[in-house]
Parts: sequence; structure tokens; C-alpha cells
Amino acid sequence: MKELLIAIVSGLVEKPEEITVTVDEKNEEGVIVYHLHVSSEDMGRVIGRQGRIAKAIRTVMRAAAARNDEKIQVEIE
Repeated sequence: MKELLIAIVSGLVEKPEEITVTVDEKNEEGVIVYHLHVSSEDMGRVIGRQGRIAKAIRTVMRAAAARNDEKIQVEIE
């Protein structure tokens, strides 16, 4: 899942070498939280207008997680 998130975001940003993803353990509700960090110059590219790209990234990641019977949440920081 982490590799999928990196693959999606690396196509959007100008500095793919600065992408980092940290993964938390499952919380009490069984949700795994992925924290996405990109350079400050690329933040607008990842979020998109009115958050549309961020919403699309979260949707794709949730769909991929559902195929593995997991619950995930993507936080863009």
C-alpha cells in the first residue's frame, strides 16, 4: 500500500525524491493511517483545486485497501 501511494504521488510532484510516507499501526478501530510528506512547493499539486486531487488519492487508496480487507486513512502533511 505504501508503494502504491508513492507511485501515485510521484507522478504529480516535481521533486519525487522528497516524498516520504510513514505508516502508523492499526488504531482501536482497525484503521491504518498513512502520513504523506511532500516538499512545500509540491503541496499544491498534491492537494489540487478545492482538494480534488487529494480526495481522488484517498479514494483510490481506500479502494485498494478494501481489496485487502483493510481500512486506511491518508493524511497529507
